[in-house]
Amino acid sequence: MRANALSHIRVCDFTGQLAGAGATKWLAAFGAEVIRIEDPVRKGMWDILRAMPPFVDERRGYDFGGGFNNHNVEKLGITLNLRTEKGRELLAEIVKRSDLVSENFASGVMERLGFGYERLKELRPDVVYVSNCGFGHTGPYAGYKTWGPIVQAVSGLTFTSGLPDQPPAGWGYSYMDHTGAYYQAIAILAALVHRARTGEGQWVDLSCTEAGLTLHGTALLDYTVNGRAMRRPGMPNSNRSQNPRMAPHGVYAAAGDDCWIAIACRDDSEWKALAGRIDEDWARNSRFATREGRLEFEDELDRQLEAWTRTRDRFVLQEALQQVDIPAVAVLLPEERIDQNPNVKDWALFPEAVHQKMGNVRVDGLPVHFSKTDWHIEHGGPCLGEHNEQVYGDLLGLSVDEIDGLREEGVI
Repeated sequence: MRANALSHIRVCDFTGQLAGAGATKWLAAFGAEVIRIEDPVRKGMWDILRAMPPFVDERRGYDFGGGFNNHNVEKLGITLNLRTEKGRELLAEIVKRSDLVSENFASGVMERLGFGYERLKELRPDVVYVSNCGFGHTGPYAGYKTWGPIVQAVSGLTFTSGLPDQPPAGWGYSYMDHTGAYYQAIAILAALVHRARTGEGQWVDLSCTEAGLTLHGTALLDYTVNGRAMRRPGMPNSNRSQNPRMAPHGVYAAAGDDCWIAIACRDDSEWKALAGRIDEDWARNSRFATREGRLEFEDELDRQLEAWTRTRDRFVLQEALQQVDIPAVAVLLPEERIDQNPNVKDWALFPEAVHQKMGNVRVDGLPVHFSKTDWHIEHGGPCLGEHNEQVYGDLLGLSVDEIDGLREEGVI
């Protein structure tokens, strides 16, 4: 028998998209039985990723969304129509047999479905209920709905990113959807540890926007203590280090089309080593000999350094600078990082999962390994209703005829 850290946990899972499904993916990979509840009427489309690209081939539909598959590996998938009385009865039976109910609906949705925390406690007194929505379930913003990019903007993360004299840049993907999922996974595990110690369940209410706010670190402290906003003349500059101050510190163009190298000098000795490799008059200029001087003339320093790096191969330069203990690394393209990097293969970060319809598909693994109870990803995300017979039959004890009858009645 394979040792699984969470094989004793069953999850009644309403999570979707990235912010929720990414959390229960961690539980499933470590062995938890995650039963994903989906709506048969809307073909599971409260999770829009079900039918969204990328796709493995020309096939389209609610079973072929690449993002959905990636975030729902190792989960069981059932359909259940909660508009019906029989559907609500079946859900109640699943909750009674579950350790955890997890969701990332907007505030109030579970209550409207008839399965708010008070009802869940009636069904299973020690249940752990973890919700993850934009602003949590309390406060004046509780009724607002959000997506990851909105969370990033409202929490201030978008405000702090970009280059001088340019508008906020934000990110090209839903950073806080993924980060919110990590926070939710941590919250779930903490609540399960508490229950294991005390026998007590609880409601864990997670605000994704407040989670984003906690990521500001020194920017919040700087404004609170010194009254300095992140966006001010010359700020922010996402390439430069402010805490601690370093120069040079940035990403510089290298030879070739869209080729770059990251270089950082933490102190004067590292700059001296870099200047020795450069071996040009400007690098020996006394104004750059100290950190204070390099910071004072940082714009000029960056221009001169990039003129030097631009004529050099990023990998050759990376090796030359690392030989003299200068923090420097070539910026890798996706195929270089994922397909051509031997460490990625050794780490097994992108395993293949077998999907019922798509076949073998490479998915994201987890960036951690346990020596005793490691994660395993072998099965792809569930097709719509793929595990109805297994869950309703094995878990709830329904016969084949009863399950067929539920399907004919539109309950599943």
